[in-house]
Amino acid sequence: MTAWSALIRRDIRIALRVGGGALIGVLFFLTVVVLMPFAVGPDLAQLARLGPAILWLGALLASLLTLDRLFMADHEDGSLDLITMSRTPLELACAAKALAHWLAAGLPLIVATPVLGLLLNLDMVATAAVALTLLAGTPALTFTGMIGAALAVTLHRGGLLMAVLVLPLSIPVLIFGVAASQAAITEPSSFGAPFSILCALSLVSMVIGPFAAAASLKHGLD
Repeated sequence: MTAWSALIRRDIRIALRVGGGALIGVLFFLTVVVLMPFAVGPDLAQLARLGPAILWLGALLASLLTLDRLFMADHEDGSLDLITMSRTPLELACAAKALAHWLAAGLPLIVATPVLGLLLNLDMVATAAVALTLLAGTPALTFTGMIGAALAVTLHRGGLLMAVLVLPLSIPVLIFGVAASQAAITEPSSFGAPFSILCALSLVSMVIGPFAAAASLKHGLD
């Protein structure tokens, strides 16, 4: 457990330092949301109606942007080989790296949501609903994306391949995340079903993701 928590602290420190990648995701999220009103136009009602989908799409793209650093940096400096040869099971190490990535790159997106909701003319209830669904759904984006990052780590131009692999797997999370957000705004009584499915997707990805990523790393590094 000590090695597991040490790996989490190490990855968070690397992600938060200058050039570590965590800030890039937040800035990209901010850029997407700020540019969207220029594309949609000055209709505030339409902007509020599209707001939850815009925030979810921005969070998905920002998460995807930072996922390629999950294993790539460790592979380049050789520390990934040390992690695979350590006494800590590789599945636990993958889970630790995904959790650290979510804490450093995913959680700041949720913290920034209330501010960005103001730019999209969302009221307090709508902003809280989107933040809650992002809190429940972004772990699924991280743990699912970890599988693609592990598959692409040893490949030339692996970043492009990772995007191709991860985007289809992220579509259910996007669908139920936006559906739960819209349901909370328009019909609060129907919020439970899509939100429960969103939580289930995150739980399933947390269980399957580390094992699939560890198997991909073992195969790729052999």
